[in-house]
Amino acid sequence: MTTATLTNLRDEILALKKDKDATILAHYYQEGEIQELADFAGDSLNLARAATKVSTSTIVFCGVHFMAETAKILNPSKRVLVPDLDAGCSLADSAPAGKLARYQEMLRINGRHFQTVTYINSTAAVKSLSDWIVTSGNAQQIIERVPKDQEILFVPDRHLGQYLSEVTGRKMILWDGSCIVHELFSVGDMLALKRKLPGSVTLAHPECPANIREHADFVAGTEAMMKHVGTYTAPTDFLVATEANMMWRLQQAYPQHRYHGVPGITCACNKCPHMARNTLEKVRDCLLYGRPEILWVPEFDRAKEVLERSLLK
Repeated sequence: MTTATLTNLRDEILALKKDKDATILAHYYQEGEIQELADFAGDSLNLARAATKVSTSTIVFCGVHFMAETAKILNPSKRVLVPDLDAGCSLADSAPAGKLARYQEMLRINGRHFQTVTYINSTAAVKSLSDWIVTSGNAQQIIERVPKDQEILFVPDRHLGQYLSEVTGRKMILWDGSCIVHELFSVGDMLALKRKLPGSVTLAHPECPANIREHADFVAGTEAMMKHVGTYTAPTDFLVATEANMMWRLQQAYPQHRYHGVPGITCACNKCPHMARNTLEKVRDCLLYGRPEILWVPEFDRAKEVLERSLLK
């Protein structure tokens, strides 16, 4: 895309946003050109909270489907648009609601007393079957609210669940799901980068497998990564083990540092193919035509109660 075309597209989106009374929200894993246009960019937790404070009649959610669902659930009166309705999530896909319901019933029949703690990377139908919803930003605090006499069924990310079990000391029944981006980092390449850049600091998302986390200097979600990098004043090399677009956000906030993506097993740059479905052209089109739109469905009612209790209180 030429500079002139990009400028024209940006101007068109900004004009449509004003004309359609819309607010644009974008996840840190979106391309920089989309984050740059957003009224607010953040992690899943802060985006969910920001969505409840939007004053416009329309929200354009630049992320994946479950994030837009969450925005609609927390704002029933708002029109929530998504640039691409097919922007899914491997974690959400790994836990079909019917399969989870059957597994919960089997556990109950076997006399297990548990609460279901579900990562926000899940469908609304799965959220409606859950006792708590967590993000990487609030998971530890929520785990502490689960009574000690109850087991925890953690859905759907086994790596995040394992990490939370380690840091909280709570045993968990782990669903066998994972993120296609975070699961594929190469520990060998990461260690080679650490040797090449002595004094570097490695940041890893808790969705990463244990063999990545154990070699990281700091393990946390994206918002905590931002804050942690902000504590370094001297120019520093950071190795970043999360979706590659996070480095754009870090570079904007703290340009004095150098950021290096931890390579994946199959490629040098780990980008989420689902997040990548959103483009500026699709942002423009969804504003122009008022679709695709997230519409209210019955399971949103139960999911709303769980989301509000977990994320807003």
